[in-house]
Amino acid sequence: MSELPIVVLPVGSDDDALDATLAALEAGTAPGTRVWLADNASTGPRGAAIIERWLAATRLRADYSRRQRRIAELDHLDEVLAACGGADVAVLAADAVPLPGWLERMAACLASDGAVASVSAWSNAGEAVAWPRIGETVPPPAEPARLARAAARMPAGTPELPAAVGHAVVLRGAALQKARGLDVDSFGSWDAGLTDLSLRLAGLGWRNVLCTSAFVARPAEGLPADGDMERLAARWPDWHARLAGFLMDDPLRGARAQLSALLADTGPPHPQADLFP
Repeated sequence: MSELPIVVLPVGSDDDALDATLAALEAGTAPGTRVWLADNASTGPRGAAIIERWLAATRLRADYSRRQRRIAELDHLDEVLAACGGADVAVLAADAVPLPGWLERMAACLASDGAVASVSAWSNAGEAVAWPRIGETVPPPAEPARLARAAARMPAGTPELPAAVGHAVVLRGAALQKARGLDVDSFGSWDAGLTDLSLRLAGLGWRNVLCTSAFVARPAEGLPADGDMERLAARWPDWHARLAGFLMDDPLRGARAQLSALLADTGPPHPQADLFP
């Protein structure tokens, strides 16, 4: 496979979530992967210390930037994505906890079909891609390493989604440029901006898909900015009906059940796995 997408992590103000995300990113991502910690003037002294300590020890190829003044979430992400210059990018939510193998599998899904513009992962808080039950938010997995091994056994698949989901998404750089980036004039939040982007990409003939073998946990679903849902409904009058139809029909039911069955069939890791890879 070619070089993995650039991982973009917008740094939030929750220091504990930041610490957990960086630890999971380090443990679950291939050494040498490019990572950009993009701070929208959000961190305090403790958050800055966490980042400094992580940057000094990480095996990832990481960079850190901090704005002098805070701007809207979507404006900040649009700046960062534009600076990536058309490269494929994996955007994580500030509190996301990626499970091992997440990026390689999502990147493989992107590479499997040139018509794919966005790839989302399963999540405990992913609405349309929620697991184990669609549309429900449950606590993060109690045994993330075991769930990651179960997900790795899933057959390769890229089922269609109504839109990408904001906990973790890989975006094809060429598609993002074709769609002219995020609409920062209409939306304020990443969740609404990503939905709008996904729908514009679909209108241009691109696909928004799920990677059935990748899982990214999150403590809770993202929230829209004030007025975002109303603006989405005005621009895309059938969006809420389409999403509701997807949640009711649940075309991912079979894949979700298969992941549950694989998890039940996945035992603990070999106690000496590090000695005998």
